[in-house]
Formats: sequence, C-alpha cells, structure tokens
Amino acid sequence: MAIKVQMPISRENARKLRAGDSCLLSGVIYTARDAAHKRLCELVEQGKELPMDMKDATIYYVGPTPAKEGQAIGSAGPTTSYRMDAYSPMLIEQGETGMIGKGKRSPEVVAAMKKFGAVYFGAIGGCGALLSKCIKKAEVIAYEDLGAEAIRRLEVEDLPVIVVIDAEGNNLYETGRGAYLESLENK
Repeated sequence: MAIKVQMPISRENARKLRAGDSCLLSGVIYTARDAAHKRLCELVEQGKELPMDMKDATIYYVGPTPAKEGQAIGSAGPTTSYRMDAYSPMLIEQGETGMIGKGKRSPEVVAAMKKFGAVYFGAIGGCGALLSKCIKKAEVIAYEDLGAEAIRRLEVEDLPVIVVIDAEGNNLYETGRGAYLESLENK
C-alpha cells in the first residue's frame, strides 16, 4: 500500500520514509535540471536569494514537453539524476528534503542526505505521459531562458514514486539487487 505524502516534506517526515516505500506525493514540488542547479548553486555561493524557498523543498529532475491544450504540462518523465550530483549536496544543506529522478546517486549526495535528512525518490522513466496526469498546475518561476529546463513550481496529486535512498542511506538499488540474488540462490 502506498504512503500518502503531503509536500513539502519536513526533514522529520523525510527521515520516517524507508528505502522501498511506495509513495503518492501531493502538494508543491519544483522542477530543475543541471543547468538550473548550477545557477542555484552559484546564487548560494554569492550569498544571493534563491528563486524558491529551499526549506523542505523537493526537486523533480524533469524537462517537460510543452503542454497540450487543456493540460497543465506535457510529458514529464524523470531525468537521470547523477547529472545533478555535483550540486545536490549544497542544495540539501540549504534545506532541500526530496529529490525525484532515476538512476544512482554519488556517495557525496548520500552523505548529505544522511547528514541533513533528505530522501531520493525514483520515478519510472518512460512513463512521462502518465506521470504528467498527476501534475495539476505548472508555472515557470525562474530561468525561462532554459526552456524545458526552466524551474517550475508544480502542484501534484498522487504522483507515484518509490523511496530509492532513504535518509539513513539505505539504497534500494543495493538491497533490492541483493534480495533478488538471494532469491535465485534459494531456488
């Protein structure tokens, strides 16, 4: 059974989630990919204000396609997360509590997640059109010049994700693989 998670998610609530938990996210999240992440980190380094409040923020690594008539957004499938690994520890330190993407994360990102209390959610690649149905509202809030990679504020309802790495550093990519290999040995 999926856990319903109201966004934004506090560090306290992020710490309650476990690798392998199926979740349905509802509330406000943001989009950003590597070009936007780089700009955000440059603002942090310069001591300037960010275009959104990072406290308890979740960033979905997505570059959506244009919306068709009557839709809030076009296809919105996850981007490979390692492209944000150079920037994620700084944003986690600034208050980010959730990340949504696909693929592995670096040891530095996992260390920041454990230190500050953040989770990494996995969304299923190839399901962008279906995932977009969970996005009820989308508005560009920064870096419009980046096109699909602009930062957007999204209002989502029951966005299906899985906790891939929890705030304790448990990693479904590792534990899941181990459980699968063990099941093969027991046959």
